Amino acid sequence: MWHLFALGCLFFPGLFILIRKFLQRNCPSLSDGDVVTISVRLISSVQAVMATFAGFIITSSCKHVMKDRHWISTDYVVFAAPYMFYDIYAMYLAHWYKHKAKTKNGHASVNIVTDFLKKNVLIVLHHLVLLLICFPIIVYYRKGLGDFFLGCLLLAELSTPFVSFAKILSRFGKQNTLLYKVNGVIALVTFFLCRILVFPYMYWAYGKQYGIAAHRVPFHIPLHCTLANAMLMAPQVYWLILIVRKAAKSRKTE
Repeated sequence: MWHLFALGCLFFPGLFILIRKFLQRNCPSLSDGDVVTISVRLISSVQAVMATFAGFIITSSCKHVMKDRHWISTDYVVFAAPYMFYDIYAMYLAHWYKHKAKTKNGHASVNIVTDFLKKNVLIVLHHLVLLLICFPIIVYYRKGLGDFFLGCLLLAELSTPFVSFAKILSRFGKQNTLLYKVNGVIALVTFFLCRILVFPYMYWAYGKQYGIAAHRVPFHIPLHCTLANAMLMAPQVYWLILIVRKAAKSRKTE
């Protein structure tokens, strides 16, 4: 199992380095900050595509939502766990370049770490929760149950490539293009479907499996399961609100 973890430790930072060098060599007009930002978004999209593909395989293979298993469930989680460490560092590096570009002397402030944590506290906490709490539960404590639900949660990554593409387009000042607007609609729809509706869908699927009405499911499963779902869903709702607000703001400025 740990060879997959080691492979993930090599894959994500290694791919980041390769993409960064490719952009530096083939796109000399890009600043160092732009190169890092685009590289971060591309790696995020790669991970999201792999997670979505794994989620689709798992959910389509598990006919029983609790008891059926698929080997890729635990294996992908172990492989992708290092991505959380990498992504925190990569986001910090992008923030560092952004902050450096704003300083007159070209040197980053000693308070850059604090500034980074203030602006990215939710996503950093999200990554740490996945690593320190969700990872051991999935790998060690769930006793082989619930691969279907893990697959559903992996499908939540479907919206990430579109969100990342929007960030890249925004970096180049393409907010008023048709491509940006179409991509924004797709990002909003996929985010709502795969990161919000996925939670009631999982309750519905469980209820269908055991002949229970969806609204009664929370009273038939352990309390900690519902609390865990609430903790995972809360930041998704917050991010959806931010996306909607940003979309509304950009529409007003047209």
